[in-house]
Amino acid sequence: MSFGKLTPRAVRWAPLGAPGLEHLALTPMDWGTIAEGIVVGEADGTGYGLVYGLAMDEQWRTRRLDIRSAGAGQVVIESEGDGHWRDGEGKALPHLDGAVDVDIAATPFTNTLPIRRLNLRENETAELRMVYIPMPDLAPIIDEQRYTCLESGHRYLYEAMDGSFSAEIEVDEDGLVLDYPGLFRRLLG
Repeated sequence: MSFGKLTPRAVRWAPLGAPGLEHLALTPMDWGTIAEGIVVGEADGTGYGLVYGLAMDEQWRTRRLDIRSAGAGQVVIESEGDGHWRDGEGKALPHLDGAVDVDIAATPFTNTLPIRRLNLRENETAELRMVYIPMPDLAPIIDEQRYTCLESGHRYLYEAMDGSFSAEIEVDEDGLVLDYPGLFRRLLG
């Protein structure tokens, strides 16, 4: 199954096990997709509020992330989609080399990026270097992850390569998370 072209839509998720809410707006463009999200949540007992904007090209490669957290600052990173990153002022970030996708800890949306980009067939697996954005400090680091397609276009196994976490993620026809056991549940969209 191949994911189709998106139409403009809004999606909401709630985290499981902690108070919070996310509202995401997706806007398809001629050159790719813009995602804009607002998240209120909690990490390790510390509350946070953040706003993020992601620009992805037609192949769903992350081209720009702009994330701002109330009281914790802002991070802007950009890429040509080739696994090389620079900050918002154009300075190279070689410690992030090799990553094409970003994974923001506060949202299930960023699981959609590799799911759509790779379009894995059933039982196919991909190991990835991801630019991981932890909460609440937002300092980008590399995280090694594995995605396995369990049911084409519907279910994927996410695994942290260090063995610390795994979950079966259920997605809709656009690759957007419906259910992320233990972490997120879709409320709207």
